[in-house]
Amino acid sequence: MRIAVTGSIATDHLMTFPGRFSDQLVADQLHTVSLSFLVDQLDVRRGGVAANIAFGMGQLGTRPILVGAAGSDFDEYRAWLDRHGVDTGSVRISETLHTARFVCTTDADHNQIGSFYTGAMSEARLIELKTVADRVGGLDLVSIGADDPEAMLRHTEECRTRSIPFAADFSQQIARMNGDEIRILLDGATYLFSNEYEKGLIETKTGWSDEEILGRVGHRVTTLGARGVRIERAVEATIEVGVPDEERKADPTGVGDAFRAGFLSGLAWGVSLERAAQVGCMLATLVIETVGTQEYQLRRVHFMERFTKAYGDEAAAEVQAHLG
Repeated sequence: MRIAVTGSIATDHLMTFPGRFSDQLVADQLHTVSLSFLVDQLDVRRGGVAANIAFGMGQLGTRPILVGAAGSDFDEYRAWLDRHGVDTGSVRISETLHTARFVCTTDADHNQIGSFYTGAMSEARLIELKTVADRVGGLDLVSIGADDPEAMLRHTEECRTRSIPFAADFSQQIARMNGDEIRILLDGATYLFSNEYEKGLIETKTGWSDEEILGRVGHRVTTLGARGVRIERAVEATIEVGVPDEERKADPTGVGDAFRAGFLSGLAWGVSLERAAQVGCMLATLVIETVGTQEYQLRRVHFMERFTKAYGDEAAAEVQAHLG
């Protein structure tokens, strides 16, 4: 099963300031702030929702096709993804813009000052899925994640026109989208991904009830944090899957992306929706135990031991046959 993952590709530059921002602010001079903070720590991490999802799928051996836009500074990041089983042949490289970048400084009180540079992400709207499909011999599913809004709309319309099944996954972009745009992006989706808060926001912005949305999508997949995930279909029983026990909670960033990576990998293997959700929850647990969205290691024996403990021997045997 050939799955294309569209969405943002970015790097995060995270710095730590040992003092407090508030100590540097002069109350009657806030209209003319000019400050520079000497930081003592810098972490550069790979990120972007599409790259995070594709990395997880690559770890599981399902060879995803990453579709997005990056800059000429993407070479090292591309090499990393290639080494971890991701097909990066459909990433558009901008001739003038850098890869999207989040730059953030955190002080001793955990206050943050950050900026997000969209950069090359704005050129994702120029990518045609037909070109991607022709290169890889066809597409069975396209996951449309948070990206340049015009790109998300174009990819959705092209999937409909070419009868390619697609998954709608707005995540961070839902805040800036209006009801009309959200209706376009979800109508006819085979899968609709969101967390609980986003679920309510989708219903509020579209004016559609939960039942109306279920009538317009094949499956509604809602992540529930520590309670796992719920999969709903219009005329079939709801599936609920819990999460494995955590060994520690290090960093929640990228957990949703990891769930999607596991779930989509399960679909690529052809296992049941319940089993796919279990794989997603197991991978998400590995990510929450690790600082960084692509810093975890998928050690197959360890993965299967924990998967077996959480979901039982029958489920483990089925997944083991695909994981190798």
